[in-house]
Amino acid sequence: MTFANVGTIGAHPGKRDEIVAILTRLNPELMNAGCLLYEVGTNDDAPDTVFVMELWESADAHQASLQLTSVKDAIAEASPLLSGDMGGHQFTVAGSPLTNPPN
Repeated sequence: MTFANVGTIGAHPGKRDEIVAILTRLNPELMNAGCLLYEVGTNDDAPDTVFVMELWESADAHQASLQLTSVKDAIAEASPLLSGDMGGHQFTVAGSPLTNPPN
């Protein structure tokens, strides 16, 4: 079942855009690991926050992706820029009006 992870990542003041640059680098390994969507965003009302939306083939695929060298390297590079404020939600996707066939 499709797994979603929607979260916020806190940045040290003035470091948000550096985190965005790290998270938005092209990474074909993610698609091969079962990532269906990985979107990174910002909101000027929250200048020290990065927003991330992820869809995965499964929760196991998401968990396994954390062992990819490219992901570990990105985490290590971004870590000094993070404030430690994290939030979000994880859930199993029940469906979508964009992809479910009509009854």
